[in-house]
Amino acid sequence: MSGNRKLFEEVAQTTKPATPQGGMIDAGRRGARGAVRAWLMVLFAMVVAMIVVGGLTRLTDSGLSITEWKPVTGAIPPMSAEAWDIEFEKYRAIPEYQLQNKGMSLAEFKVIYWWEWGHRQLGRVIGLVWAAGFLFFWLTRRIPQGWTGRLLGLGALGGLQGAIGWWMVSSGLTGEMLDVASYRLATHLGLAFVILGLISWYVFRLGRESRDLMQAQRTRETRLWSMGTGLMHFAMLQILLGALVAGIDAGRTYNDWPLMAGSVLPPYPFDLTPVWRNFFENAGLVQFMHRVAGYLLLVYGVVVWLRARRSPNTDTRFRFNAVFAMMLVQMVLGIVTVLYMAPWHIAILHQLGAVILWVLILRARFGAGYPRAQSVRGRA
Repeated sequence: MSGNRKLFEEVAQTTKPATPQGGMIDAGRRGARGAVRAWLMVLFAMVVAMIVVGGLTRLTDSGLSITEWKPVTGAIPPMSAEAWDIEFEKYRAIPEYQLQNKGMSLAEFKVIYWWEWGHRQLGRVIGLVWAAGFLFFWLTRRIPQGWTGRLLGLGALGGLQGAIGWWMVSSGLTGEMLDVASYRLATHLGLAFVILGLISWYVFRLGRESRDLMQAQRTRETRLWSMGTGLMHFAMLQILLGALVAGIDAGRTYNDWPLMAGSVLPPYPFDLTPVWRNFFENAGLVQFMHRVAGYLLLVYGVVVWLRARRSPNTDTRFRFNAVFAMMLVQMVLGIVTVLYMAPWHIAILHQLGAVILWVLILRARFGAGYPRAQSVRGRA
């Protein structure tokens, strides 16, 4: 009996297991994820505004009104009649004025000047918001672990974007063309969408805990993730082609649909020499490429959407449904833009539609890569 009692006493006195501790993911510095995410969302809204203002600057032919690049002192506009005369004189020396706007009044010049000044000023404000936010989070050690390089990279891309903007503007000041080079405009707009895409992706990631993302990655829908990646790249190609169209005002030519001047191919698609210039400067061929790429993007979008419908995750299906719906809206906007010869209010809606579609594609891809956990009934 005594032996049995001793055995039971030892069992009863066994200590309780220790409370499970967090793993390596939780051990790192979490930082102010919510605050950093809010700051990035402000930057996101400002970059969208920058893209819209940039589009309006292009549509109003205002991009060459400021003929110098002064990142700091250029923030101060002309403050006197004499200063305005100096700026106007600089503009009258470039080919755009001499061959296209000769006789423009000072009042008319001020309109296009303010558009370009506003575009550049918004870029400066975005840079200041990024710098102020980054320095605050860095100095107070509130940047989540592993995020310093990513956030610093955004600032570096913003600085590069400013330099590319001047590289683009300078192409219209040399005397070789009236407007900026279309391929430089495409580079400028393409980088803007890259920056916007990175901000969006970071907002998505910061919206969920690191341990949640690592668990979700184990259930990644690999096929749908890959197809979403392809859709993302295809959409970027179409955005770049759209920039080429805008760069040479190709949307204001061949304003019939679905044909172009009554034919599938526009007339004289390769009349420029050397031949490679046609892919950047021939209005008919550039618009044709944009149209065909749009059709192919829609076809591929349908394939991706049909594959997404078989996803077991309700949230993932919803995200790809949103992509497909916006793709249809964007195609209709593109057709209307062509039929009405690209008036600024429709053209800017088409550009804004590209922004929305781009973000929705990234959001859907993120959902396929990091599916949200859901119950048996399909609730997230």
